[in-house]
Amino acid sequence: MYKAIFHVDQNDESVMTLALNNVVNLLKAIPGEEHDLIVIFNGPGAHLLAWDGVAAHLERIKALVGEGVRFQVCRNAMVRYEIAEDQVIEECEIIPAGILSLINFQNDGFSYIKP
Repeated sequence: MYKAIFHVDQNDESVMTLALNNVVNLLKAIPGEEHDLIVIFNGPGAHLLAWDGVAAHLERIKALVGEGVRFQVCRNAMVRYEIAEDQVIEECEIIPAGILSLINFQNDGFSYIKP
């Protein structure tokens, strides 16, 4: 099984595009293979999953969710940057602490990808 976390911590459209491209390219390289892929947004990157920051990428995100990719955003970052829960796209899971999730996933054998 392929297990990877893609870490986005910058409020930068080019980083978002690169992260999504990384996920798409990985899926193309492992057709039909079992996978657990997660894109985690924390720090300023949390802005990219709010409705006003994600518009250009929403269809790609929905397609990736349909392929089993998970999107998560850090609640601590949401509080820090004043992003309300109802501003975050429904395809995204809100997690308590992005940094803790990054550590836990790596301890569970996930590869860490930093676009």
